[in-house]
Amino acid sequence: MVLRTIAIALVTLSFSRAGLCQNAETGINSSLEHAVFFSGRVTLEDGSPPPGPVLIQRVCNGLTRTEATTDSRGRFSFKVDAGDSPSKAGDASQAAAPPPDVAKPMGISSQYSHPITSALRDCEVHAVLAGFRAENVSIALKSTLDNPRLPPMVLHPIARAVALTVSATTLAAPPGARKAYEKGLAAMGRQKWESAAREFGTAVKLYPAFAIAWYELGAAEQKRDNLPAARDAWKAAILADPKYEKPYESLTFAADARGEWAEAEKYSRAWIELDAEDFPVAYLFSAIANARLNRPAEAERAAREGLRLDKEGKVARLRYVLGLILMQKGESGEAAKCFRSYLAMAPNAHDAPLVRQEVERLEAAAAGAPQ
Repeated sequence: MVLRTIAIALVTLSFSRAGLCQNAETGINSSLEHAVFFSGRVTLEDGSPPPGPVLIQRVCNGLTRTEATTDSRGRFSFKVDAGDSPSKAGDASQAAAPPPDVAKPMGISSQYSHPITSALRDCEVHAVLAGFRAENVSIALKSTLDNPRLPPMVLHPIARAVALTVSATTLAAPPGARKAYEKGLAAMGRQKWESAAREFGTAVKLYPAFAIAWYELGAAEQKRDNLPAARDAWKAAILADPKYEKPYESLTFAADARGEWAEAEKYSRAWIELDAEDFPVAYLFSAIANARLNRPAEAERAAREGLRLDKEGKVARLRYVLGLILMQKGESGEAAKCFRSYLAMAPNAHDAPLVRQEVERLEAAAAGAPQ
């Protein structure tokens, strides 16, 4: 009898200890099984990490909740509790709590001993990053033995322009170079420009074809007011990956800011040659540079092409630049229309008062002209 009592006690103790442990394979709390820990990774089509942080959202029965943000490698993890739905309001799809006698465990397959499976019914997660789309992934669990490690979530660019903002060389970066790059990004986030430049420098030394690290090195040097070094880094990024758009943009902006019109024309033209349909702002800088270089025909052509592409009206200054070009040609009526369009889109621009005066002058001159 004593031996039988001891045996029962040992069995009971073994079950209670097992209940206190978390299952490392499934990530589910095996005592109450009221929570599950999901993890996964977001990648681009070539397997490389996303160009920026990605929001991971959980959608259950039409209700959405942001659960996590990816790290620099595209990894994420989050915990879901059995009672932690996207909305704290009652969910009609979930069964009401059973009476106490029904809730008593009847074996490891009992529905009520695994409430997390009910909480995750009809739930999905999706990755959110501007310019990309990704298929939703179901996180519904059929049983508590299911693996909560999610399959990779692949981001697909919505437009070719978005794909060009990601360098194809990133995937081949060796671990040491990638680690230095990530340290550089962290330093940039803390506005430690010197430290960031040092880490990016290490990354490109370990992997000279690391185009995005060259680009970020240029950005860090620009923050340090070291523009020659910044331009050298951006040029190195282009050599590493000629189809990577961002360094063309930065080199164009830098040349325009310094009034280096030949350089601005060169890099804006290369930017347009890379993608002639998706960056109307490239045409703005091309128009300005050509106008400054006394190439009115090329300037007008660039401005008009930029306007054709700017269907959403995001580059208001294209109207202003075309107005100036037309005014120089003596086409006052169309110039005034361009200026009015610019003012309608950017009424609070710093030069808006001067543009209004110019419109009034042009309209007065047109009214006084012989018919």
